[in-house]
Amino acid sequence: MKKIPIYLLLFLVFFSNADAFQFEQLIKAKSLENVEIKQFEDDGLAHFSYAVGVDGGIVLVDPGRDPQPYYDYAASKNAKIIGVIETHPHADFVSSHLEIYQTTGATIYVSKLVGANYPHQAFDEGDEIVLSPNVKLRAVFTPGHSPDGISIVVEENGEDVAVFTGDTLFIGDVGRPDLRESAGSIMAKREELAKMMYKSTREKLMTLDDEVAVFPAHGAGSLCGKSMSQEKSSTIGAEKATNYALQEMTEAEFVSLLLEDQPFIPKYFPFNVDVNKIGAEPFVASVEKVTILERNYQPGPGSIIIDGRHEAEYKASHLEDAVNIMDGAKFETWLGSIVAPGDSFYLIGKDEVHLQALISKTAKIGYETFIQGAFVFDAKDGMQSDTFDQDLFDQNKDAFTIIDIRNAGEVAEGKVFENAINIPLPELMERAGEIPTGKPVVIHCGTGYRSAAGSSIVKNALKTTKVLDMSGAILEYKK
Repeated sequence: MKKIPIYLLLFLVFFSNADAFQFEQLIKAKSLENVEIKQFEDDGLAHFSYAVGVDGGIVLVDPGRDPQPYYDYAASKNAKIIGVIETHPHADFVSSHLEIYQTTGATIYVSKLVGANYPHQAFDEGDEIVLSPNVKLRAVFTPGHSPDGISIVVEENGEDVAVFTGDTLFIGDVGRPDLRESAGSIMAKREELAKMMYKSTREKLMTLDDEVAVFPAHGAGSLCGKSMSQEKSSTIGAEKATNYALQEMTEAEFVSLLLEDQPFIPKYFPFNVDVNKIGAEPFVASVEKVTILERNYQPGPGSIIIDGRHEAEYKASHLEDAVNIMDGAKFETWLGSIVAPGDSFYLIGKDEVHLQALISKTAKIGYETFIQGAFVFDAKDGMQSDTFDQDLFDQNKDAFTIIDIRNAGEVAEGKVFENAINIPLPELMERAGEIPTGKPVVIHCGTGYRSAAGSSIVKNALKTTKVLDMSGAILEYKK
């Protein structure tokens, strides 16, 4: 078989986004002769999953909720999915590992520490999956992000060539250690997990050859870390040279550095850990169970209503008490940050196609089971939102109560308006009552996306107060 360098394989996979791929980082990566690695990307969740192909067999690593892309890939290669590896019970998305097992018979490999409640084979430190006489996958115990996390080393011809690091090592970052204090079979304090991360990186991952390629489970935009690179892959050597968390420091210094400035924890994270420990229902079957209601349905008083339409459509006509989480790159994250697990809600789309897309996105975090009903809303006689008048605002900013709904870390980097009150969006549903009502209220975020949700939440809480969404105009004040 012709020898294909791993960086060339990756370049081919990412040919549609080549200018975002830094070829230089992977020039020193080792070559692959008998194995092909395919990376799948879910932009909305900044999630990477993988297919490792050898001699007509494919092992998946950390698959997302919808298994169809993996089935399609296997079919295109005339290959069979024979295994699924879960590096840990993920907090930010629901995995399809159980469904893939039920459909294909593929073995699920996961650490015994997970306490998985589905058919599986324990896969722990030193255990191997032999894919061919030349290729094997080796488990390495790398706790830190979670107490039950493993990384997967690809060994070819007796030499380590790549490692799937799950949520332990990211490009430019390491996994946050504060998500398992109240979730999963094993719980651990963040300080304990941070110490585990120090040892996992120093004793397990940094001891691999510099040329070993690194494939993480997440990239920039994920809330499983705090400063991930835009790059999608790297090498151990590149990370040792550039990753802040892999620089020389004491354990105490590392723990302090890792724990500071971590982003907020979405409400749905512990729920997803528990779902992944059990295994989710099949994706399509679960989505099809969602009740589709008649167009322009009117939910009863006190209902939670999530309107996924564009802000312009929402502001022109919407239902009372609807929260405008616009369909976009982070719809799933903000849905799971605003609505708590177990809270039933109605879901609105602009048309049937859009509604189905929203339901599918909702299922990525396991929230389709909480949808009380979904329907299209296109009525023109609904409630209208107040319009933000930028000229009037500029004339006298003190005439408005300004609410900054960015996260604390963003505000720490600098306020846009000195007199703004900071209430982060994930806390706004519970804290909107703290907002003074003597003046019109202006809501702003960082780019204009979150303020659509924020302004609708505040208006629902302060019904007699004028509430204005600054929207994209915020960019003019951040120059």
